[in-house]
Order: sequence, then structure tokens, then C-alpha cells
Amino acid sequence: MLSLQALWVSTGTVALAEIGDKTQLLALLLAARFRKPWPIALGILAATVVNHAISAWLGMEISNLLSPQVLRWIVTASFIGVALWTLKPDELDTEGEKLPAHGAFIATTIAFFLAEIGDKTQVATVLLATRYSPLWEIVAGTTLGMLLANLPVVWLGHRFADKLPLKLARWLAAAVFLALGLWVAFRGIG
Repeated sequence: MLSLQALWVSTGTVALAEIGDKTQLLALLLAARFRKPWPIALGILAATVVNHAISAWLGMEISNLLSPQVLRWIVTASFIGVALWTLKPDELDTEGEKLPAHGAFIATTIAFFLAEIGDKTQVATVLLATRYSPLWEIVAGTTLGMLLANLPVVWLGHRFADKLPLKLARWLAAAVFLALGLWVAFRGIG
């Protein structure tokens, strides 16, 4: 029987972590600027799949290079670090920043790919790939989580974003990352 545990853990982790994240603010900005939800949604999908596939591969490679004991404590510390990082609200500095005028899809793809570099959801993807397999479930799950958090913002715009309980979402995401860190600390990587 197919478990899909990595898919569901990855989806939930990233969906929660993404609430109030700078990429969610970027989705709102792009929706307001272009007012074309389908190209924006496809741009988010394309950027996330590529970025998170690279991240998951990197996580797998890291897990192959390090001993299980060293990896266990690095992953534990990293999950706890991401839990603390999640509590800090993100802000998107758009002052003086111009989006490319090459269309909503290209602008979204480039902007989302760049915004995800070093972002907590990218770090989470790397960490999830050190703990779970197969990689396709990690990439599919983190991508699905990204879409679950961002597509409502794209379609419903500013009204929806104002009604989100961002503080509660950050605390829930931090709790998930902390739980993952403690799980790895007590159970190990494998």
C-alpha cells in the first residue's frame, strides 16, 4: 500500500509556513499588478517545482554525505531554527522595485523562484528531504503546500489576505517545525 507520508507532511508543513510569508505577499502584489490569476498561478507552480526539486535533491545529497548521527543533530537544530524563524513576520519591500513587464507568467516565475532562494520553505524542503523519501513526494508536497497557501491570495486578493490570522498561522507553523525537530532528535533520521 502506498503511504504518501512524505507528501502529506511536506504539504502541511509548507502550507502552514507559507501563511504570511514574503512569497504570499508577493502573490498579492502580482495579483494586484497583473490581474491575471491563471498566468500567476502557473508561474507560482513552475517556480516552485524547479526550486523545490533542486532543494529536495540537495537535501538527499546532504543526507548521503553526512553520518546519520551528525545529520540527526544538524536537522534537529535546523528544524528548531526554522521554527523560530517562522515566528518572525515577513515583509516584502517593494519600494522602488519594478516587476518585469514581460507578462504575468514570466514575472511570477522569476520573482517566485528568486524569492524562494534561502526562504524558510526552501530550507524546509531541504530538511524534509533529509528525513523523508521518495523525493517526488517531497517536491509534490511542498509544491502543493505552496499552492494551497498562495492561490487563494491570487484569486481573492487583498480582502482574503487581510482576514488571515497571520499570528496564529505563524505559531502553528513554528509548532510543526519544532515537532519535526524534536521527532528527529528523539527518533533519528531513518
